[in-house]
Amino acid sequence: MSFSHEKVETNNTLMIVLILIVLAVGGMVEIVPLFFQRSTTQPIKGIVPDSPLKIAGRDIYIREGCYNCHSRMIRPLVAETLRYVHYSVAGEFVYDHPFQWGSKRTGPDLHRVGGKYSDEWQRQHLVSPRDLVPESIMPAYPWFDKTPADADSIQRHMRALRTVGVPYTDAEIAGAPAELKGKTEMDAMVAYLQGLGLALK
Repeated sequence: MSFSHEKVETNNTLMIVLILIVLAVGGMVEIVPLFFQRSTTQPIKGIVPDSPLKIAGRDIYIREGCYNCHSRMIRPLVAETLRYVHYSVAGEFVYDHPFQWGSKRTGPDLHRVGGKYSDEWQRQHLVSPRDLVPESIMPAYPWFDKTPADADSIQRHMRALRTVGVPYTDAEIAGAPAELKGKTEMDAMVAYLQGLGLALK
């Protein structure tokens, strides 16, 4: 059976099958090697699993949809590195499940925000963004200060992360609720933000 352009272009089923084959082969050639490269599977120096407080903050970050406006990936372009310094590398995200790269930048990229401002600045920005950045369109989150951090589900979350490769010990998981005792969602969110992008500066 010969494959002419006319036969492929006039037979929808054949065209779909051939497209799927090309996508499958192309995907395997591009994606499968990444599972075996050290640079994409091993953490870079300075990357450690998040503490229970940071995990709780990350959960809030996801719950509130912060990734809809803030990217967590600095691209290797001159304009990006001039503004945000070193571009993101895969080894920074090996413990992120799911990763929070994002593609939208309604607000600035947050990947290197850790340590850029004080804890108090971060708190004030979350309570009343326009007091610090008048042009901000970010909503305020005043209830973070009044809401206790979720200590009830932290152990389940850490066990789930361990299942996908984050090296938490039994002792770390057992002690997680105590670390969140007396902490608010504001404490958790600030801890998460202040820990972003510290390994590469």
